[in-house]
Amino acid sequence: MNFLTNFWNLVIESAPWLLVGYLLAGIIKQVIPSSWVEKQLAQPGFVSIVKGAFIGAPLPLCSCGVIPTALAIRKAGASKGATSSFLVATPETGVDSISFSYAVLGPIFALMRPIGALTSAIVAGVLVNTMDKEEDEVVEEFAESSSCCGKKQQEEELVSPLNERFVSAIKYGYGRMIADTAKWLAIGLVAAAVITTVVPQSFFLQWGDGLMAMIIMVIVGLPMYICATASTPVAASLLFAGISPGAALVFMLTGPATNIATMGVIKEQLGMRSLVAYLIGVIGTAIICGLMLNELYQWFSWPLQLSMAEHGEHYPLWRQLAAITLVGLIARVWVQPLITKKDTLLPTAKQA
Repeated sequence: MNFLTNFWNLVIESAPWLLVGYLLAGIIKQVIPSSWVEKQLAQPGFVSIVKGAFIGAPLPLCSCGVIPTALAIRKAGASKGATSSFLVATPETGVDSISFSYAVLGPIFALMRPIGALTSAIVAGVLVNTMDKEEDEVVEEFAESSSCCGKKQQEEELVSPLNERFVSAIKYGYGRMIADTAKWLAIGLVAAAVITTVVPQSFFLQWGDGLMAMIIMVIVGLPMYICATASTPVAASLLFAGISPGAALVFMLTGPATNIATMGVIKEQLGMRSLVAYLIGVIGTAIICGLMLNELYQWFSWPLQLSMAEHGEHYPLWRQLAAITLVGLIARVWVQPLITKKDTLLPTAKQA
């Protein structure tokens, strides 16, 4: 019964912030067209790397959704460094994961997470450009296609009325975004509840709160296919089990950016040298940020603000309604295809 209680408490704590985050993600999707992103990153030098980090950070793309976008940016003429920077910043953080971090982990993590993501993205991009230099290439195909199709797309976006774009933002945020993250968000919430219920406090203290604990978090997060939103409750449960704040930050930065799918695409599209530089940038920066966060917690004696550790007996009605809404939206991702499949099979059965 403790598992179900912990799971539901976590859903109630996170639901309002996730719903707000998904809405903001949909709005950002409507405000920032993909053609503009491609145009901004199709520039040489350090500036494009920085742009890749700052443009990618708020975008509503998960670990899987960022791959085709990054490939399109690369084909548009972006350097390997800019492409890598975008690949790091986009899945490591976002408006939904930041709001979720604030709800579950408190304001310090909500601030340090995007700072760490931006830093690791820029460092990874610079290292990729330095370790794997490439000759300047001009991609004319994209220029030709963007001159016609791209302009038409931009004109359509500009012509669309504000109310239609807002409706599209709601549909994207509570439709596509939840569909992309539902599986891993559910896994993350269940894993967090299991760890909180089964793993005793101070379990991770045997590894210490320094570099060794962070290396273990790198090993755990490196192959894991988990988005930034789903990694948040897992990190909270690990904190509750005894790891240091810095080690939790390392997990949240490495997990979303270093999964097997992303590493495979980088190796295939950018080369082995770029992959090595990418991993050095992400892992090295994450560990440095983790060590700095531990020092800040010790220096200022900040307390951990874990909502998971506070098992309130009663929640306001609006929070419970938000939790029910979130569960319903996630359940729809699996139920709706079954209903659609059933409806398509019925006419065939009648004809037979």
